[in-house]
Amino acid sequence: MERPRTSADGDKFSTANLTGAEAQERDGQTRGARPPVAQKIFYSLGQVAQTGGFDTAIGFVFFYYTAVLGLPGAIVGAALAVGLGLDALVDPMVGSWSDNLKSRLGRRLPLMILAVPLTTVSIGLLFSPPAHLSDPLLFGWLTLMSVATRSFISLFNVPYIALGAEMTMDYAERTSVVVYRSVAGILAGTAITALGFSFFFANGGLQRADGYPGFGWTVAAILFTCMTICCLGVSRYAASLPQPKQVGHPMWRRLPAEVGEIFANRSFRLLFVSAVITYVAQGLNATLNSHSFIFVWRLKSEDIQFITYAFLVGILLGVGGAPIIQRRLEKKTVVLLGLSLLIANWLVMQSSWLLGLYTPIGQAALAPMQVNSFVAGIGIGFVTIAYPSMMADAADEHEHLFGRRREGLYFAGLGFANKAATGLGVLLAGVALDLIRFPKDIGHTVGALLPHAVQVRLVLVWGPVAAVVAVASMVIFASYGITRKRHAEIALALRLQRGREIANAEGEPGV
Repeated sequence: MERPRTSADGDKFSTANLTGAEAQERDGQTRGARPPVAQKIFYSLGQVAQTGGFDTAIGFVFFYYTAVLGLPGAIVGAALAVGLGLDALVDPMVGSWSDNLKSRLGRRLPLMILAVPLTTVSIGLLFSPPAHLSDPLLFGWLTLMSVATRSFISLFNVPYIALGAEMTMDYAERTSVVVYRSVAGILAGTAITALGFSFFFANGGLQRADGYPGFGWTVAAILFTCMTICCLGVSRYAASLPQPKQVGHPMWRRLPAEVGEIFANRSFRLLFVSAVITYVAQGLNATLNSHSFIFVWRLKSEDIQFITYAFLVGILLGVGGAPIIQRRLEKKTVVLLGLSLLIANWLVMQSSWLLGLYTPIGQAALAPMQVNSFVAGIGIGFVTIAYPSMMADAADEHEHLFGRRREGLYFAGLGFANKAATGLGVLLAGVALDLIRFPKDIGHTVGALLPHAVQVRLVLVWGPVAAVVAVASMVIFASYGITRKRHAEIALALRLQRGREIANAEGEPGV
């Protein structure tokens, strides 16, 4: 049952200082059906911080600290997952802050600007631990840098994604905004992967420690450039958005009620829980990619990049195909298709190997792994596009039900779910390495052979276990209910309400 709209002075946008024409013009400019292409391009570069930077780099970090520096997997997983627990506090705080911040640059941009240098420095230091640290000190360094990097990326990414949701209220055009953003992240991830494997980690270099600091600072420089261009490119648009009225309570008093409010929306709950489970499964699988490729399929470090390229091409195809499919199918169906492809990727090749039906190694394993990863990429592309677009739809439903805009908190929830892939997923992968008794010192020797029993356990965790987790996400997500028709009804109701607010601000009869 829908709850009635309520009046909350601290959460409504101020329109009293605008004439009706000015308000209509502003609403058309900032939430028009089709944002200019140049605006979407500048905006899309901000995705490099999360997808091109942290998400791509974290796989290298896990292999670096476990197989190269020799820390136990559970310890590395715990260090990387500590930031996940803090994100449960940081993300909603940043979301509420950006929802209620009032400045000449708008609500979102000041936080994004602040995050640029902080993210740059922290990700460089993540790859540059001081030499000869003991295991406890190395654990402390990894934990501190992981927490810092996650927090600073949240400071940028939460208002950044909320800003994209404000570009348009159109059901289909929102998918277009996400496509631009996703493509930029994928291209950046491809460039960073190529740079790593072709230059810093060529000829077995993935198992040598000396290439990682240079790689980390290069990634940091790429992030700094793209994030800065994004902030400059969207500055005029961000400043033109309606400002919130002054809030009456400090964040620590209002935040619990705001978080409780967004969880009162069933659509948000289903999206959030499903996304968390999906990204945990993805993180568990992705974190063990390098271990599986090198120690089970015995691929060379420099060959792994070609599997990554196939995966990224699949994502591009999925990202480009999702809007086309959504013209005929609901967004919910697109997510279910994507998850089905992802599960197939985690079952077919792995089950064939476990049953002894198909066991290629070395160069012979490269092509089948590329095909497998390509299929997974298509699935990830579908999910990557549909989830954020659906979260924006749910934010509209929230305003319709509760009378408040909460994009910042909604996308803080999605951001938290996404980072679960590199938090809880990494933690589970680290614990799994210890449980399967992965040899601590094997990573130092290029070409070292892993005992077959350990290989079997590694493949089980890498594939079938991740698939079971993803099936749970599909079951939960199946009851999500915002369809194209339902969103059109919500959008119409919101337009009528805003028209009445504008008319009332001028003392005119309601629309």
